[in-house]
Amino acid sequence: MTLIKAFFADESGATAMEYALVATLIGMTIIGTVAVLGDGLRGLFNNGSAETMANQTAKIR
Repeated sequence: MTLIKAFFADESGATAMEYALVATLIGMTIIGTVAVLGDGLRGLFNNGSAETMANQTAKIR
């Protein structure tokens, strides 16, 4: 019985577990954001790079 009480009273791994949960939550948030906004961001960067190239080409000519 004292072994069970000692097991539940031991909090030595609690901090590492909390950090693991926070890291997992952050990772899931990033993956979810990329999944939802991925195509829109891709279009934004592609259009932005095309406009930048067009502006640079116009300056050269």
